[in-house]
Amino acid sequence: MQSRTSTSPAPVLTVTPARGLVDDPICIKAGFMPPNHPVTLCAQMRSENGDLWEAFGHYNTSADGTVNLARDHSVGGSYLGCEPMGLFWALQPGPGERDGLRLRKKNVKIPLIVDISLLEGHVTPRERENSELAVATTERWYMAPGVQRIDIRQNGVVGTLFLPPGPGRFPAVLDLWGMGGGLVEYRSSLAASRGFASFSIAYMEHKDLTVQLDIDSSDKAINILREHPQICGDRIGIIGLCYGVYLTLRTATLSDVNVRRTVVYSIPYLKVWKLLLELAKSNMYMNIENLACPLLYILGEDDQNFPSTENANLIEDILKTAGKSHLYTCLSYPGAGHLIEPPYTPHSRMSVWRIKPEKMLALWGGHTAPHAAAQEDAWKEILKFLDKNLRAKLIS
Repeated sequence: MQSRTSTSPAPVLTVTPARGLVDDPICIKAGFMPPNHPVTLCAQMRSENGDLWEAFGHYNTSADGTVNLARDHSVGGSYLGCEPMGLFWALQPGPGERDGLRLRKKNVKIPLIVDISLLEGHVTPRERENSELAVATTERWYMAPGVQRIDIRQNGVVGTLFLPPGPGRFPAVLDLWGMGGGLVEYRSSLAASRGFASFSIAYMEHKDLTVQLDIDSSDKAINILREHPQICGDRIGIIGLCYGVYLTLRTATLSDVNVRRTVVYSIPYLKVWKLLLELAKSNMYMNIENLACPLLYILGEDDQNFPSTENANLIEDILKTAGKSHLYTCLSYPGAGHLIEPPYTPHSRMSVWRIKPEKMLALWGGHTAPHAAAQEDAWKEILKFLDKNLRAKLIS
């Protein structure tokens, strides 16, 4: 750094909030540096498995010796341009880490801890030790204070129910994941942190399951939600990803699992990422034309895992023929891949995927910057859709 007098203040780095939800934007600023000077902002964190993830951006200070990620452009590193959250969504496994990593939060009761460093010059994280000017830390939570986490083992259903703070009664969503199996909680805990009871269930690859791949598990889970005293049984929607979309559509189109039946103005929320055509053609058949609730389809146009565009067109055609086009909304994102997750989740174009005993690399697709933009926009649209179709009618 340029010469400084003994009375010159040391460089300062601020990261606010120091503690917040993972979908909260972060404000990162640095000051007390020479004007038009090269610096690097670096983010590093350890996953729960101990793997190092990192991202960095090269910046030049402004005329007043400051850097503000909401204003200034990265000219090199992990991302380019004015990207206030680039240090988070551009996180990638550090050099020498295992191949095929994907960042997935396992224990939502503890945060991700991200260290942010201000470094001298345009450098890489490997040069952090000798060039560090200032540091700050932020905690990123999926589960807000006051959210209740409840283990459910009932009628063959294995899941986790998250309830927002307060007595209720709450609108709810059933959260269905893909064929990677297990019990995935982080999207549910985040939804509950935003005011919606959320029930994530496992239907394969879980030690407490007595039946693997029970396609009736989602129907049973809906009934559990209906009967819960803190949940509005007529305000229930479904979120599906990958194979979970088959279960989502199957449940939503069954006449005996109609979550709108109790009151005529109740419009459940239904969000679809992928329809698995091959499963639809098998004996696990569903009738899309029976759909009677709003359907939000989120489409990554660079999905390398499933034919998302074809699926979206098929659903649209079926509903149009059935006179139900008004129920269908499609959000299409160029450059986004298969795994459109909560905002600022690091992008994985390819990762290890396992259904025991098979283990392989799965190609999900997507390009980092447009995929990140899709995740941020899609989550905002999801919450708006929930507000409109569940919560707004509850408080009206």
